[in-house]
Amino acid sequence: MRTGPAAGRTGYFHEALCYRSDEELLAVAVPFLLGGVEAGEPTVVALDERAGGLVRAALPAEAKVEFLSGGDVYARPTATIRMYRQLLADLVAGGASQIRIIGEVPSVGLGSGWDWWARYEAAINHAYDDWPLWSMCAYDTRTTATSVLADIAATHPRFATAGDRHLPSADYVAPETFLRRERAVPPDPIQTAPPLVELVAPSAAQARAAVHQVAQGRLPDDEFDDFVVAVSEVVTNGLRHGRPPVRFRLWAGTDRVVATVSDTGTGPADPYAGLLPSRAGEPGGLGLWITHQSCRHVTHYRDAEGFTLRLTAGRPPQ
Repeated sequence: MRTGPAAGRTGYFHEALCYRSDEELLAVAVPFLLGGVEAGEPTVVALDERAGGLVRAALPAEAKVEFLSGGDVYARPTATIRMYRQLLADLVAGGASQIRIIGEVPSVGLGSGWDWWARYEAAINHAYDDWPLWSMCAYDTRTTATSVLADIAATHPRFATAGDRHLPSADYVAPETFLRRERAVPPDPIQTAPPLVELVAPSAAQARAAVHQVAQGRLPDDEFDDFVVAVSEVVTNGLRHGRPPVRFRLWAGTDRVVATVSDTGTGPADPYAGLLPSRAGEPGGLGLWITHQSCRHVTHYRDAEGFTLRLTAGRPPQ
């Protein structure tokens, strides 16, 4: 039996907690967590070290709350979704009738990489709806841009505020609607220079060879290997499912490597492509899903020339 404002509901009860002070964060988070403990519900915190420390210190020492490292949980949107879906399935299989989680996107995700975290916030309204989850996504308005706050309002059905208030978001839109919106994608600063490699209709092997030539030694070995896999998957997808010509471009800076793969088609029809395992019959869905787990940042856009995927390894620009 579910408790709190989610009582009598099924599926995911998704809220944003936009706070203006540490006191406001605690005024909402602590009652939320203690309510879960009192109800015998699995109760989880996945905040960064500072915010998580504040919450931990405000809770009674005996409170049965699980703390996860927010930086590890929220490394990449696709990996986060995969981890939480498994956690939720395991908890429900163990008898949970409701699960409470408070988490937050890492601060680095609120900068140039926000576009795929905005997609994450929209997609989880669907991705977590198979389980009795009540979650709060915490955002510190002192350090969150106005444009990000607008996306938060569009991707969260409700806001949680002090005084146990749970208010509907007037700006919320269905996840499929949000995910199909075209978003401005500013170029990475290193893209202001000509690409170091530009290939038309390359094979996956040729694209991999180009990455080895340009990027090897610029990235840690494991990240380099993941980037090679991602490039190979995206080029293969473009050749198989895109509309020719397929173009591959590669840039390298001191702390990151950027690749783009473009074709003249319209890109995947599935709005959840990359964030969730592919739907049956969706062309290229598995490759995009793998790619989203292999790179520091993945973004895509459509313009008059077609569809482009941009992959980043290393440190994304702030």
